Amino acid sequence: MSALDGTRVIDLTRVIAGPLAGQILADLGADVIKIERPIAGDDVRHLGPPWMKDINGNELKESTYYSAVNRGKRSITLDFSKAEGLKLLKRLIADADILLENFRPGVLAKYGLDYDAISRDNKKIIYCSVSGFGHSGPYMERPGYDFLIQGMAGVMSVTGKPGAGPTRAGIPIADYSAGLTAVIGVLSALNHRNVSGKGQMVDVALFDCQVSMMLNVFSAWFNAKKSIAQSNDHPSACPHGVFPTKDGNIIIATMNDAQFTRIAKILGKPEWANDVRFAKNGGRVEHQTELIGKMSQIMREQPSEYWLNVLAHANIPSGPINKIEDLEKDSQLLAREMIVEFNDSEKGSIKTAGNPIKLSDTPIQYTLPPPRLGAHTESVLAEILNLSAAEIAALRVKSVI
Repeated sequence: MSALDGTRVIDLTRVIAGPLAGQILADLGADVIKIERPIAGDDVRHLGPPWMKDINGNELKESTYYSAVNRGKRSITLDFSKAEGLKLLKRLIADADILLENFRPGVLAKYGLDYDAISRDNKKIIYCSVSGFGHSGPYMERPGYDFLIQGMAGVMSVTGKPGAGPTRAGIPIADYSAGLTAVIGVLSALNHRNVSGKGQMVDVALFDCQVSMMLNVFSAWFNAKKSIAQSNDHPSACPHGVFPTKDGNIIIATMNDAQFTRIAKILGKPEWANDVRFAKNGGRVEHQTELIGKMSQIMREQPSEYWLNVLAHANIPSGPINKIEDLEKDSQLLAREMIVEFNDSEKGSIKTAGNPIKLSDTPIQYTLPPPRLGAHTESVLAEILNLSAAEIAALRVKSVI
């Protein structure tokens, strides 16, 4: 049994944030039906290179990006710009629990697929809209993608090396935070429906999500009018950053005075713990450049493995700076089952990053690999809408599916 057994989701989303929300719901046990355009499918299928490969190692024109956010779903192709396609989609939605969409506000209203229209026929529907800027405000009709949102929300002003100019995070953090937030909103609405019997709309904006992720940077400005500069070093804790070793670099991330006292002893400088410049965190932040210089000089004398071992033994937060290929054999990652592998008759092995949620009674179940375009069109239309093989064939001839 899964946490969301018996829950049906109609997923109209494309690209990253919305599909991620659908994938998480699928991991939790929902039946997620992904609606894609005939022939083209989700835009992110074509967002490459890199491309997926077949079992013989030949490149397919399907991006690896798509596989990152679409496992567990059933894919059907359906052109709802055509009257017959729109009618079929509305029939699918009529008995669904959740609808996910990430069109710009107002676009779906032209098809009678906005929340007001859908909720008149399906009062239990939880309608989740993920967009760049949400359903209110002067930016609401603008398109919004991760890179743009990172810049507008201030992330790029506090990321990267000092003096290097605006730098985006190397992963789509605005998309990811919006996908997570959408799921939180959907599950909250689902619980409310269990109590009240009523569905509702969940309005999630990438911009809002990215601003909320600014955390201490946001609080520093709005409460102290302090702008935190970009750096690997922490603006409010020291030592907390990247340190050179004899053969590379490691991270040390202390957050209190007791940890620093142990570091000082490890480095052969126990007197630092009583030095007025370094004894308290505030002093260490004030004299950060001096302290980090002294620490770095000592740490260059031994290799990374040496420092990581002694720091771990002293319970100091520290770790290597891994490349993505290093994660493939990381013992912690393997123990937490964070590499999920599917077998596909065309692609062979498909690997995705596992779901970080660990539930004791209703564990995550990985049921379906990222689907091929339209792989489940016939089965879904027959199972849910009771269409015959002849009716489905006629729809295909008309390019409705």
